[in-house]
Amino acid sequence: MKVVLAYSGGLDTSVIVKWIKDRFNAEVITFAANVGQEEELSGLAEKAKATGATAHYTVDLQDEFVADFIYPMIRANAIYEGQYYLGTSIARPLIAKAHVEIAKKEGADAVAHGATGKGNDQCRFEIGYAALAPDLQIISPWRMDEFREKFPGRSEMIAYCRENGINVEASAKKPYSMDRNMLHISYEAGILEDPWFDPTVPENKEMFKTTVAPEDAPDTPVYIELEFEKGDCVAIDGKKMKPSDILRALNKIGGENGIGRVDIVENRFVGMKSRGVYETPGGTILTFAHRNIETITMDRELMHLRDSLIPKYAELIYNGFWYAPEREALQAFIDKSQDTVSGVVRLKLYKGNITCVGRKSPLSLYDENIASMEGVESEYNQNDATGFIKLQSLRLRQRARKQGVDSKIFQNKSELIRE
Repeated sequence: MKVVLAYSGGLDTSVIVKWIKDRFNAEVITFAANVGQEEELSGLAEKAKATGATAHYTVDLQDEFVADFIYPMIRANAIYEGQYYLGTSIARPLIAKAHVEIAKKEGADAVAHGATGKGNDQCRFEIGYAALAPDLQIISPWRMDEFREKFPGRSEMIAYCRENGINVEASAKKPYSMDRNMLHISYEAGILEDPWFDPTVPENKEMFKTTVAPEDAPDTPVYIELEFEKGDCVAIDGKKMKPSDILRALNKIGGENGIGRVDIVENRFVGMKSRGVYETPGGTILTFAHRNIETITMDRELMHLRDSLIPKYAELIYNGFWYAPEREALQAFIDKSQDTVSGVVRLKLYKGNITCVGRKSPLSLYDENIASMEGVESEYNQNDATGFIKLQSLRLRQRARKQGVDSKIFQNKSELIRE
């Protein structure tokens, strides 16, 4: 049996390499995806092989991640439950795709991962595998009774490594877990499981890696201009860049100005509520800027229809259905809606806040003459509003005449005084 394991080099996956090899009498090949986590990826091949793997792949997915996954998501202004920028969620379908590609190249019988049986990632990975390679066997050790019985805690895993000569850093466990990629860093579990715990107080704020606290950000605002073409950011302050370089630049600018921190309790796909703390500096700026260029370039009804689909689109990404036909169909509609979303947005960044202070486009639908309150002549005739309002309110007048008005409406709680 040949198994390709998603591998980080940490304690869990180091144990899993050896355990799968022995439990299934399998040849284990390890795989690590570079999605910009900036954790130490060098030396993983040697470490994996010393643990029992016969080969290792480290695949650089950073450019593809931003161009083909993050950017399409930003065209939709996708935010899960109104707050979460889907940083972890959007990386998983790409990692699953690369995992399947290696499994096919190696002629593997199965793929394996170290995701917990309580989280969303098990769903995202395995739904991705199913969509792309339905016949591949999936091994998920944390959902196997025998694995959990053998390793009920961290100390048993460390002991197993010592017994089997597996070199891991057996340092004290961090008081929270962290996942990082180019779009964000997530923090959860441990001390963060208490939803009343405040990680922003001075004694805790060292947890944050990419953003300064808003109160520690510079006292002078920073202005930037983002240029969009068909919904995609293509330049910062007039300088054209590829998507991954744009996100890196915005992460730096946003982080320095305290942009992008979110602390939420979200609804996991598996049913439980979970508290998470996130840093998404560049993604927050991109989404905000994209929304603002849409305000002058997108038709009202098209925007409202697209906006009505955002919760469903975000939910599909959060739950792991990137490769589902409904997500692909929504994406086609979203991408079509972006045909006219081109122009420049000027932003002011200051102590955790983003303000739009300018927007312009050759395709702008905004007409100063139509909008002006200064009596400028245009094709808008204020007299036309009389019939418009009369027709819009027709059904309400008929309702009041035929069915009456709810008496509770006139139960005025304040005294009416005639002067």
